[in-house]
Amino acid sequence: MDDQATDPPADPPADASVGPPADASVDPPTDRPVAPATDRRHDPETDPRPDPASDPATDPATDPATEAFLAHRDLLFTVAYEMLGSAADAEDVLQEAWLRWAKVDLAQVRDPRAYLVRITTRQALNRLRALKRRKESYLGPWLPEPLLTAPDVAEDVELSENLSLALMFILETLSPTERAVFVLREVFEIDYEDIAAAIGRSPAAVRQLAYRARLHVDARRPRTPASPEEAWAALDSFRSALETGDLQGLLDVLAPEVVFVSDGGGLRLAALRPVVGADKVLRYMAGSLDKAGGVLTGETTTVNGNPGLILRQGDVIDGVLAFRVENARVTGLYYVRNPEKLTRVESETALTSR
Repeated sequence: MDDQATDPPADPPADASVGPPADASVDPPTDRPVAPATDRRHDPETDPRPDPASDPATDPATDPATEAFLAHRDLLFTVAYEMLGSAADAEDVLQEAWLRWAKVDLAQVRDPRAYLVRITTRQALNRLRALKRRKESYLGPWLPEPLLTAPDVAEDVELSENLSLALMFILETLSPTERAVFVLREVFEIDYEDIAAAIGRSPAAVRQLAYRARLHVDARRPRTPASPEEAWAALDSFRSALETGDLQGLLDVLAPEVVFVSDGGGLRLAALRPVVGADKVLRYMAGSLDKAGGVLTGETTTVNGNPGLILRQGDVIDGVLAFRVENARVTGLYYVRNPEKLTRVESETALTSR
């Protein structure tokens, strides 16, 4: 059955442990602030929203709703981003979640974290279905928007694995509901009962969806993920060979079955389908370098909690390259060139599973 035909359930009463009240779609009172930005910074010239750090009306000390939202905002953003693969859409989801949260009678809420996760899940699932339709007309493969992340994300092994572009690319093959269930259960360890309430399915149905999604993902992700040391070593070898034009060095670091996926979004040159096999990948990369008319330099960084490269031509960012490494060799290359997806690679984005 196509789960896209199934809408999320109606909002529960306000005294439920999670989820907005029935009238949560009504606009919030004007004295409620707009949801604060993820990176906590506020520029009044470019961002008309109130600054929660200085505006008395949004002071968490005097506004319990803001305090609760800010306490869980990084988690809510991570939930939405993991479901959508788009930071911009995740921010929109949080704005919609805030509008509903701002109408809630907090005295009736037993568990603000669970409540907020449910609101966010519902809004993200709605947007995921709309985004899936947009992706069907996308030119070439659709890769998640890469995020520059702090060291603490890389230190959380499970979170960094689930946030990797390689794993999120696999999640694109799931149905929206399967993806929501997988993310909530496998990444954030949400109870089946809470997931069921969030997506409008029975706990038994959620268990079946989780099992099916897990089988699908496990069949496609590495059986023996590389250690961080192996991943960084492979990245350094790749970067050195790329910058020096050492094609044999590139070939040596690529696994025979390597897959190269590039996303230009119709705005930058990119392969319209995955390139498979070390020889083909090498020829494609060599041809792309020739067309670029210059040498790319690579800056090592942490992308979605994993080793990555920001590639530049001169001072201009050409793209972000993420890696999948197995047995000390690169088995997956994920190159995001679409400039609309490169806005989050020069400052860190806070992500958490807690």
